[in-house]
Amino acid sequence: MSEMQSLYLVVPLAPLVGAILAGLFGKAIGRTGAHIVTILGVAIAFVASFLIFQDVQAGNTFNGTVYTWATSGSLTFEVGFLIDELTVMMMLVVTFVSLMVHIYTIGYMHEDPGYQRFFSYISLFTFSMLMLVMSNNFLQLFFGWEAVGLVSYLLIGFWYTKPTAIFANMKAFLVNRVGDFGFLLGIGLIAAYTGSLNYAEVFAQADALSAKTIELFPGSPWLLISVICICLFIGAMGKSAQVPLHVWLPDSMEGPTPISALIHAATMVTAGIFMVARMSPLFELSETALSFVLVIGATTALFMGFLGIIQNDIKRVVAYSTLSQLGYMTVALGVSAYSAAVFHLMTHAFFKALLFLGAGSVIIGMHHDQDMRNMGGLRKYMPITWITSLLGSLALIGFPFLSGFYSKDSIIEAVHFSSIPGAGYAYFCVIAGVFVTAFYSFRMYFLVFHGEERFGKAHDDHHAHEDAHDDHGDDHHHGLAPGQKPHESPMVVWLPLVLLAIPSVLVGFFTIEPMLFGEWFKNAIYIAPAHDTIGELANEFHGPVAMAVHGLQTLPFWLAMGGVALSYFFYMIAPQIPAAIMRTFKPIYVLLDNKYYFDKFNETFFAGGARLLGKGLFKGGDQGLIDGLVINGTARSVSLIAQLSRLFQSGHIYQYAFSMIIGVCILLSLWFSVI
Repeated sequence: MSEMQSLYLVVPLAPLVGAILAGLFGKAIGRTGAHIVTILGVAIAFVASFLIFQDVQAGNTFNGTVYTWATSGSLTFEVGFLIDELTVMMMLVVTFVSLMVHIYTIGYMHEDPGYQRFFSYISLFTFSMLMLVMSNNFLQLFFGWEAVGLVSYLLIGFWYTKPTAIFANMKAFLVNRVGDFGFLLGIGLIAAYTGSLNYAEVFAQADALSAKTIELFPGSPWLLISVICICLFIGAMGKSAQVPLHVWLPDSMEGPTPISALIHAATMVTAGIFMVARMSPLFELSETALSFVLVIGATTALFMGFLGIIQNDIKRVVAYSTLSQLGYMTVALGVSAYSAAVFHLMTHAFFKALLFLGAGSVIIGMHHDQDMRNMGGLRKYMPITWITSLLGSLALIGFPFLSGFYSKDSIIEAVHFSSIPGAGYAYFCVIAGVFVTAFYSFRMYFLVFHGEERFGKAHDDHHAHEDAHDDHGDDHHHGLAPGQKPHESPMVVWLPLVLLAIPSVLVGFFTIEPMLFGEWFKNAIYIAPAHDTIGELANEFHGPVAMAVHGLQTLPFWLAMGGVALSYFFYMIAPQIPAAIMRTFKPIYVLLDNKYYFDKFNETFFAGGARLLGKGLFKGGDQGLIDGLVINGTARSVSLIAQLSRLFQSGHIYQYAFSMIIGVCILLSLWFSVI
């Protein structure tokens, strides 16, 4: 094994070793030991990823097997790595954001009794995600896919004495299983029709697959490639929280804030986006699948943004913005702008992690109060959190020169150039989404950092946090006591904010050219000539500076500024207007407050239906058929026969004699009738 291949192994194994040491030997090594081994593991993985990135830049890619686990006929089940431009970009993002989250956790979780367990989980999560992005075959991809799902279940329900957290992690687990079922069907079809699970071998047979049909229902043939791609995308819908499998993500805010940043910024939710980009040779052969992806993404981008407007919990606003941004990435995949989707994935990872960790810093400063109605004027008490959160919010709304602008604008333009069915609807959604995003982002920013100070009154206002979810279980005091003031978080909390703010501002400017219009992804992503929206974008691209200057004159910029201005007017100058609008449009508010009734529908239709079916099977099948007929019925029939036979077993000689005579008479009459 070459030196570089040993380094490939180091990347996922270093966090795994840290997770094992902190998890199994947490008591022995103590709290300090737990964070040292896990941070060291992730730091080693980050440095190794950086060295591999430089190696790939020099033109050295790798696709090979590390370990063969089993062979069954033509199928081989193996652990293998595919190290190319797409992989190294993901490795750098995952390890860097994870490292920031690990450092931040020291400050955020320092009072928590489950300190070592938490570090073990987040390190294990990083290992799972790295196995997913580095895989060169579907089996390992599925292993990483399920492992991030499992560890997210453990993390969301980290405070396992809290009923809401347990409900949230079960919800996340079940919704992801629905998506994973589709994903597994897609992988199964690939294995059945190609005889391989290796990416390169499957992609080599892609054209042959596109000629085949499959009859899901007799008499209606479907293109096999469309069915495979839609099944794979259903897996992405679960992981990347697309409508209607999005319901788990806002509830997963029940976990501690560091995992909100880890799950919802750089890692788990972007796994679906990464997977579709990796499968571009398959998706490019099915316009049906691309159109399906496009419409689902556009719907998520706009309608999940609306929900962010009415949230009062600071973390939930950021959660809905994640849903909306994932919609943008999915839209980019649908119009074959895979590199734009992955580029937005990268920029979003930095500024969304920054916003989540900034929200966590505010929560610490507010003594674990998450209700924005109890905040206000925090700018002077928490200057570092304020400035980094402002930069994160500007990046999120796509302010020119910041990283979010380059990736978001590229997606909007790519949709504009696309001719795939549904592109018109998607263009409307992404344009309208710009205004909505700016409005709810700056609503949160103004409510938290500007305006009158509303803390200290929290104990008699709003029924003391009717909407806020306590972030540290019910036994912790939360909210500032009257007269208490917020405070800036310790350095271990604000340092990751500063380190994340730097790429949130700069990374787009320096990487847009190689990632979108250069040769960076040319071997990792395939685009059919008919769908080349990125090629059309390239004709209009004259460097990052020109793009940003031109961006100041475009519709998205003015919509974003309109959203900021409106939120300033509503929440700083005339706070009575939102309340009046809410009263006037009560039905719309109720609809948004109930999250479009997705949860109610799932609870009554799926959960209720499952309970009804279970009750029917229990009453009819178990009690009626098995217990009633088979078990008790057998016993009753034996008892009946026994009771009848007892009538002939009386013990009186005259009865036996009479029976014998009757028997002889019957036998004789039968005998004579035969003769």
